[in-house]
Amino acid sequence: MNLRERIARRQRTDNAPRLVHDYDALSPVVHLEEPIGRGPTLERLLDHVEPAFEGLLPPNGYVYGPKGSGKSATVSALFSHLAGMTGASRSAIYTTTRGGASRPTAFIYVDARAARSDFALHHAVLDSLSEESVPEQGLGTAQLRERLEDELHAYDRSVMVAVDHVGEPETHEATEVVELFSPLSSLSWLCIGRERPDDLDVHGLEFSAYRHHALVDVLTGRVSSGLARHALTHEQVRELAEWGDGDAHDALAATFSAADVAREAGHESILPSDVDRAMESVPRPSVSLGRVLALPENRKRVIRALIALDANQRDSVGSAADAIASDGGVDLSTATVKRVLYELSETGITRRVTHAETEGIGRPPSRLELRFPTRVFERLFDGERRRD
Repeated sequence: MNLRERIARRQRTDNAPRLVHDYDALSPVVHLEEPIGRGPTLERLLDHVEPAFEGLLPPNGYVYGPKGSGKSATVSALFSHLAGMTGASRSAIYTTTRGGASRPTAFIYVDARAARSDFALHHAVLDSLSEESVPEQGLGTAQLRERLEDELHAYDRSVMVAVDHVGEPETHEATEVVELFSPLSSLSWLCIGRERPDDLDVHGLEFSAYRHHALVDVLTGRVSSGLARHALTHEQVRELAEWGDGDAHDALAATFSAADVAREAGHESILPSDVDRAMESVPRPSVSLGRVLALPENRKRVIRALIALDANQRDSVGSAADAIASDGGVDLSTATVKRVLYELSETGITRRVTHAETEGIGRPPSRLELRFPTRVFERLFDGERRRD
């Protein structure tokens, strides 16, 4: 937290003290402009993109590491800074080679969770490069690709595209990204995912899980921005970091949940029992909330309704679908809700646990378990609806 933010916190003059000042500061899906605790890894990333400062196209690469290790936070922050260095609308770094030739390099960050199709991926890159808005309808993928090639050739530029969250159930595989972009001679790619594919012979940059002291620093920085002073003790921060076991996503989800539990209970500070309840509310292993929040709107509404059901209603897919459809809030038929629930299970957002004892023939009923931090999802999803 910088000096301006520290002063602003002390200038707040609410009539009643607030435990939570800023939920976004605690959110595991919000990344800071300056990532914490990743200095050496950031230097290795800078080494990788350094050819751009000499007017050369950086090589292809692959960033990989476990969930919550800061991959997205670090790469997105770096690319944002690089893209904004000139302040130009075309977001390029203009360099001069030793021979005196000028060649602009553009840095573009694309989240594969939002660009799930070949069309969407090309559109995201072209829209970042073009001064004019690129239409989302009336063009095919082949036409977008031609326009992208024209854009690159017309301005004699090189482009490095970071494609985040590859290899997830709903996103492109890294090999698909390579197939799409490799034919473009003036474009290089940097894929970001959990596992490095064995069949990609490129430079790999590995992120390891956060060490305990680094994760403490991450939580401390977030807490100092998001909570009232002394709302969470240093011992509690260390406990949350220890529980997070190197995963910043889960540690932040538990911190967010602890603050929300305490706020709902009317506590002036976060109690040990609030922290215990929060940690119990985050399943281990946990699905990234970014994946859940990137789902289509109808699926998110089904998930929100599923969370609101009691345990008996979630005792089978059928009973859950009946309850959600009959409520009317999702405006979907029972058959459609049931299909969505099965899809969520197939992609790992939920898990179907088959009952141990069943009678009769046919598929045995299965209880639905949610595999992501539901309290955080509720708060973020409901907040989006209120803003809309």
